[in-house]
Amino acid sequence: MSVSDLSDLEVIRVLVVDDHPVVRAGLRAMLAGTVGFAVVGEAANGDGIAELALRTRPDVVLMDLRMGAGVDGVGATAALVALANPPRVLVLTVYDTDQDILRAIEAGATGYLLKDAPPETLLDAIRRAAAGETVLAAPVAGRLARRVRSPEPALTSRELEILGHVAAGRTNRDIATELHLSEATVKSHVAHIYVKLGVDSRAAATSTAITRGLIRTSGPGQTAGPPTG
Repeated sequence: MSVSDLSDLEVIRVLVVDDHPVVRAGLRAMLAGTVGFAVVGEAANGDGIAELALRTRPDVVLMDLRMGAGVDGVGATAALVALANPPRVLVLTVYDTDQDILRAIEAGATGYLLKDAPPETLLDAIRRAAAGETVLAAPVAGRLARRVRSPEPALTSRELEILGHVAAGRTNRDIATELHLSEATVKSHVAHIYVKLGVDSRAAATSTAITRGLIRTSGPGQTAGPPTG
C-alpha cells in the first residue's frame, strides 16, 4: 500500500510510548489537532505493551528508545512485532548512534525518526509507516548506508557487558569476580573487544565505545554500560 492509498483509511490510530509526560502531551495535542489521526493510548515504557496494543489496536506506535524504567524501546518493539497482527513501530528518539539504530531496526522497527524533526515531517512519517513504508531520518539512513558499505564486527552480549565494566574502570580481576568468570576468560574477552573495536588500550576502547553508542554516559566522566532505551 502506498501513501496515496491512505485515502481509504478514515483515521490512523496512534499509540504513544515515551517516558516524558510533556513529550506525550505534545504529541497527543499535535495529533488530536490534525485531521486523519487519533491517539488511542499512551504508555511511559514498554511494560505490558503487547496487551495494550491488543486493547487499543493502533496502526502505528510512536516509540521512544531509551526510557528510564521498565522495558525499553527495543524490547517493546520486539514484543509488538511478535503479535499476530503487529502495528507499525516508528522509533522517535534523540539518539542517533549506530548501535541504537541497529538495535531498533533489528527488533523490527518500521522507521527511525529524531525528535528534532518538524511536525509536518513526523506526520508524513506516520502516514508512510501506516502505509507499510520504511521511514528513516536522513542522518539515520546515512549511518546505515555507511555500515552496509563498511560493516564492523559486532560485539557479543557478554563482550558488551564486559566493555561496560572496563569503561567503569574495573580491573580484569574485579570483572571476573563480579561476573563469576575466570580472570583468563575476562582477559580473552577484553582482547577480542580490542580487535573488534580496532584499539589497543582500555581508554581507547571506552572512547570508541561511547562514540559508537555501544555504551552510554550517565554524566560527565561516568559510564553506565550498554544503552538500555
